[in-house]
Amino acid sequence: MDTKPIRNDFFRYILANVISSIGVSVYILIDTFFISRGMGADGLAALNLALPVFSFINGFGLMLGMGGGSIFSMLYCRTERIETDRVFTNAFLSLLFVAALFEGAGLFFSEQITHLLGADASVFSLSHDYLKMILLFSPALLLNNLMVCFMRNDCAPKLAMAGILCGSLANVVLDYVFIFMLGMGMKGAALATCISPFVSLAVMSIHFITGWNAFTLRLVRPSLHIIRDIVSLGLHAFFTEVSGGLVIFVFNFVIYRLMGNTGIAAYGVIANIAIVLTAVFIGLSSGVQPLMCRCHGRGDNAAVKYLLRLSAVTAVITAAVAYALLFSQTTPVVSVFNSSGDPAMRSIAEKGLRLYFLFMPFMGVNAIMSVYFSSDEKPHIAQMISLLRGTFLVIPAVFIACLLHSIALVWLAVPISEMLTTVTAVCIYIVRQRKFSAADTERALRAARYPMYRV
Repeated sequence: MDTKPIRNDFFRYILANVISSIGVSVYILIDTFFISRGMGADGLAALNLALPVFSFINGFGLMLGMGGGSIFSMLYCRTERIETDRVFTNAFLSLLFVAALFEGAGLFFSEQITHLLGADASVFSLSHDYLKMILLFSPALLLNNLMVCFMRNDCAPKLAMAGILCGSLANVVLDYVFIFMLGMGMKGAALATCISPFVSLAVMSIHFITGWNAFTLRLVRPSLHIIRDIVSLGLHAFFTEVSGGLVIFVFNFVIYRLMGNTGIAAYGVIANIAIVLTAVFIGLSSGVQPLMCRCHGRGDNAAVKYLLRLSAVTAVITAAVAYALLFSQTTPVVSVFNSSGDPAMRSIAEKGLRLYFLFMPFMGVNAIMSVYFSSDEKPHIAQMISLLRGTFLVIPAVFIACLLHSIALVWLAVPISEMLTTVTAVCIYIVRQRKFSAADTERALRAARYPMYRV
């Protein structure tokens, strides 16, 4: 097998996808920076309390985008255009349904949701302003994720990247204008984040204007079968994104009881940096996903295994470099978001950052393994990996740390959970490979013994 073309495609795809994923996550990081400058620790705490809802919106968008994109990619070379259009149309109709739920929540239940997320009287107003705006503009955020995923699978990762980067740049400019020039506070930060997807979508519309697209909306009857397949293949992406929001919610709950709003503000710095670094591995996994799906669609198992090895090694090396940079530059990184110079917040954030980000190499491998099993049409294993790392292991670990009153164990809960998930995923992979190897050996022996026998 000639690996050079595969390797070239791999690095071309992952570069564009990593930059795109970082661009999406930078929306919140930019808000964090400007809010820390404009509203201090209370603003950071308010933003961090609203982050789980943002994760849910992104999670649904990625679920429909990556699930629909996976099916689209597998059909791309072996079916008629109407089939790929049917997949995109059903993904879009599902998006409209989800968007309606978020719109309803923003219009009628935003205050109740803000209370549920744990906002006390000192930060309630700030958190509610941000949360309501995000919910009301959720259709644009959802559609942005859907389009990025489909365009990646439609051989347009660079245009998707350009759209995301333009949206991020618009977010920077609008944050400055709304927060500092117009004095709009949290509403301005949220509005800047919500306008940015429209900029991204405008850039990505070039894909349709020029006629490069292999998917479009088509007047077809909604198919529960297609929607079920989209959800099934994209559910691991949903669990990955939503578990991040759920972890933030649980961490906020525990850290508030251990250290109050200062602890939440410090965790806000860590959580927002984690969102960006997690986006690197999401970009890596979503970049390799179209390639794995196409190789699987052609039945090229050797290429799939090569892509798995290459992406896992790339993830581990990237994680090691990122952690080394963070460890050596902890104080400058925290200082960027600590405009008030709060020594308590700085101390908590610096200690937490060095422990918390030990999760990165394990998270990278887990993201790759989830995409591998999803591309191999084993969505249940991919979903199990996402649930293990994001919910079933980390949440009990955080509450155990709370009972022991150990903030160090709170920071280590995520690395421990990711490590255990990696061990589980690798064991499943090894068992499956041995099983398939034994079956191949048996078929070869049968063919040698009985030449007329065909398996």
